[in-house]
Amino acid sequence: MYNQETAKIVIIEDDETIRDGYAYLINHTSVYKVVSTYPSFDVAKHKIVKDAPDVIILDIQLPGTSGIDALPVLKKLLPKTYIIMLTVYETEKMILDALANGASGYFTKNTSPAKIIEAIKEVMQGGGPMSPDVAKKVIMSLQKNQDSPLTKRETQILELIARGKDRSQIANELFIEIETVKTHVKNIYIKLNVNSKADAIKVAKANKLI
Repeated sequence: MYNQETAKIVIIEDDETIRDGYAYLINHTSVYKVVSTYPSFDVAKHKIVKDAPDVIILDIQLPGTSGIDALPVLKKLLPKTYIIMLTVYETEKMILDALANGASGYFTKNTSPAKIIEAIKEVMQGGGPMSPDVAKKVIMSLQKNQDSPLTKRETQILELIARGKDRSQIANELFIEIETVKTHVKNIYIKLNVNSKADAIKVAKANKLI
């Protein structure tokens, strides 16, 4: 257990206003001390071990190395440090990737500094704090049918179809050929016993496959 009176915080965030705002408020309204702030992981990685932070507040959308890719590297460099993700986006995949890569908390950028200060305390006590909207997405993901007849890739494609993406957009997003997308869609229709996108989405949602 860390001594909360002396907890050291590092903020890695490319938006200067957010970075400075959080740093100022943590330093002036809590027992924690922001020892360093960085505009990117690429700048932070050479100095962060010397900072020896107890908690890192890490933005996901960073220039250069993204926060998601930086996470496992930071966990290797500083295995005992807790990492709280900060993001504009909260797609299910991003949340689950961050948690799988070792994030201790996950917040959207509209979170008040008071909540972030509370989250620092919570992670140091072994908790996993999240914004309510993030927690909702994690719960929805856990509620999905684990006995789905669809493969992981088919589920991914059906989720993109449900979000209104066409075949070429899906191909681009998943770095696969359009023909491959067509084959997957055909297999989805066969497995779900449907003949249209609308029916596939309807059946998948009714059975919690997406």
